Amino acid sequence: MKSNLTHLDEKKRPKMVDVGQKDITERIAVASGIIEVSQEAFKAVIEQSAKKGAVLHTAVIAAIMGAKKTPDLIPMCHPLNLTSINCEIEDLSELPGFKLIVTCKLKGRTGVEMEALTGVSIGLLTIYDMLKAIDKGMIIRDIQLERKSGGKSGDFIRNT
Repeated sequence: MKSNLTHLDEKKRPKMVDVGQKDITERIAVASGIIEVSQEAFKAVIEQSAKKGAVLHTAVIAAIMGAKKTPDLIPMCHPLNLTSINCEIEDLSELPGFKLIVTCKLKGRTGVEMEALTGVSIGLLTIYDMLKAIDKGMIIRDIQLERKSGGKSGDFIRNT
């Protein structure tokens, strides 16, 4: 009996999916996540007074690096030739906190959802690392795929 799980072979051993026969299409994935911080930490970021430096700029660089390194971190992810990684950070003064949004693009045979999600995760963890001297109680939450396009499974848009 063949398993419905694509990362297991007929003997239920792990395998990397063969995407060689899939069509090359443009693939786009957008993911986001939130980090809640103390008012003191938020102020340090906004005023650029955090001792470790430019928190949000460093988080963007980390998010890009994280997206690029996804196949090194997630065992069954294919190495991808990403054509674009874009990061946006929104100030959420009402929390206080920040929302990180990562968009990954390529023309290829497999999607970029994991790259966008990994980028968000690494970017938010970088914010935590840079602010932990001020606030160890930060909360990283709501890491999620917002939308994706391309490929056999079609488009996905998160309902809000």
